[in-house]
Amino acid sequence: MPYSYEQDTGSHMHVKASSPAAPVQEPHYTAVETNKDLETSSPSVNKWIILALAASSSFMTTLDGSIINIGLPTIARTFHTGISGSTEWIIIGYLVIIAATLLTFGRLADILGRKPIFLAGLAIFVLGSALCGLAPSLLFLIIARLFQGIGGALIFSVNIAMITSTFPGNKRGLALGLNAVVVSLGVALGPTLGGIITQYLTWRWIFYVNVPVSLLIILAGWRFFYEPHPESKRHERFDPLGALVLAIALASLTLGLSFGQEWGWTSTATFLAFGTGVVMLGLAILVESHVAHPILNLELLTNRTFVFANISFMLCMMALFAPGFLLPFYFEQLRDFSTIQTGLLLTPLPLTFAFAAPLSGTLADRLGSRWLSPIGLTIACFGLFLLSQMNAQSPLWDILWRLAVTGIGQGIFQSPNTRTMMSAAPLHAQGEASGLLATARVIGQSLSVALTGTVFAALGGTLAGTLLSSPQAHNFSPAHIEGLQHTFEQGFHAAFLVCAGCAAIGIFTALARGSQ
Repeated sequence: MPYSYEQDTGSHMHVKASSPAAPVQEPHYTAVETNKDLETSSPSVNKWIILALAASSSFMTTLDGSIINIGLPTIARTFHTGISGSTEWIIIGYLVIIAATLLTFGRLADILGRKPIFLAGLAIFVLGSALCGLAPSLLFLIIARLFQGIGGALIFSVNIAMITSTFPGNKRGLALGLNAVVVSLGVALGPTLGGIITQYLTWRWIFYVNVPVSLLIILAGWRFFYEPHPESKRHERFDPLGALVLAIALASLTLGLSFGQEWGWTSTATFLAFGTGVVMLGLAILVESHVAHPILNLELLTNRTFVFANISFMLCMMALFAPGFLLPFYFEQLRDFSTIQTGLLLTPLPLTFAFAAPLSGTLADRLGSRWLSPIGLTIACFGLFLLSQMNAQSPLWDILWRLAVTGIGQGIFQSPNTRTMMSAAPLHAQGEASGLLATARVIGQSLSVALTGTVFAALGGTLAGTLLSSPQAHNFSPAHIEGLQHTFEQGFHAAFLVCAGCAAIGIFTALARGSQ
C-alpha cells in the first residue's frame, strides 16, 4: 500500500580504529551538560534565516511526499501497469533509501558541518525531481526516485538540527512549532495541489514543481547560511563499516514492513527481510561499540529522556500517520467523493496541527515539556477513537471536527516532545539525534501502514472498498451494497482503534521519560 514520507532530520559520525577487545568508553551525556550546551548559540548566526531555510526545505520535501500519492493512479496508467507491484517502488524505494542513509548523513553533518550537507541534499533533490519529471519509463522513474531519496535524506538529516543548535532554549519550542506549521501546510496542500496538477496538467509537474523552489532555497542557503564549525570536528574519522551495516539493517526492516502485507507476513521474502534486519542490527551494535567515533553513538541510547521521547515520537507516527492513507479510501470508495474533494476534506487535521504546534512550543519554552506531550497524545488518542466511529452516513461537519481534535492533539504533542529530545542530546551530537528522530519517523510510518493496512485488509475492508468503487457497483442490489459498506466500516473502525491504541501506549512512554 503506497504512502508518503514527512519531513525530519538525520545523524552523523566518524570512526577511529580501536581494539576489538576493548570497547571505547565515550563520556556520558547528562541532562545538565546537554541543556547547557544547547543554550549556547553564536551571535553571528541569524537564527531566523536558519529557521526560514529549514522550514522552506521542510515544506518542499513534505509537499513532495503528500503530492505523489494522488498522482500514482495516473502514473500507473501512463506506463500501463497496476498501482500495486512495481509502481509501489516509486514510494517505497524512496522511503527505503531515506531509512538506510539518514544516520550516516547525520553523522557526516556533525563532521563536515550542516551547510555542505544541506546544500548537497538540495542539489541532488532538485536534479532527482527533474529526472523524475522527464522519466520515459517506469524503471527510469523508480531509479530517479531512489536518487531523489538520497537528496531527501541529506536534507532530513540536518533539518531539525539546524534549528535546535541555533535557537536558545527559551525560543527553541517556538521555532520547532513554527517549523511544524510549515510542515503541516505541506501536508495540507499536497493532496489538493496534487489533484489539481494531475487533473489539469500532467503528473510530471508533480515533480517539476520542486525545481524552482529548490533552486531558490539553494541560492538563499549559499548566501545566508553561516555556520561556525569547531576545527576539532574535522579531525574525527568516518565509520564506513558502521554506515554499511546500519544501512542494510534499516533498509531491510523498512522493506519488510512496506511489502509484508503484499508478500504475506509468513512468506520467505518477508522472513528474509526481517531476519536480515535483525541480524544486521545486532551486528551494528557490536561494531558501533568498538569504534571511537561510531555512526550511532550508543551513549545516546542510555539517556532515559532522549530514548523515551524518541519512542513516544515513533508511537505518535504509528498512530497519526495512518489517517493520511486510510481516509482517502473512506472518502473515495465508501463516500464516492472526487480526488479534489478528498484533498480538501483531509485539510482540517494538518491545519489544526499548524495552529496548535507553535502554541504548544511557546508553552514548552515557558513552562517546560513535562505534561504537554502526554496531554497532546491523550487528545490525539481521543480524536482517533472518534474517527473510528465514522460510517457511510456521517455528515461532513461530524467528520471535520473529529479530524480537528486529532490534529490539535498531535500539534500539542509534537513540538514539546521534539524540543525535549533534541535538548537531551549534546550540541556536538545534534546531527545524530536528529537522524534518530527522523529514523523513528520512518519506522513509525512503516509500522503504521503495516499494522493498520493488515487489519483493514484482514477484515475485508480492502476488497469491499474495491468492489464499492468498481464500475460494476451500480449493478449491485441495495442489500449487497449495504453489506459491503458494513464490511468496509468494520475494517476501518478496527484500523483506527489500532491507531488509538498506539497513541495510548505513547502517553505512558511520554510520562516515563521523567521530569524533562
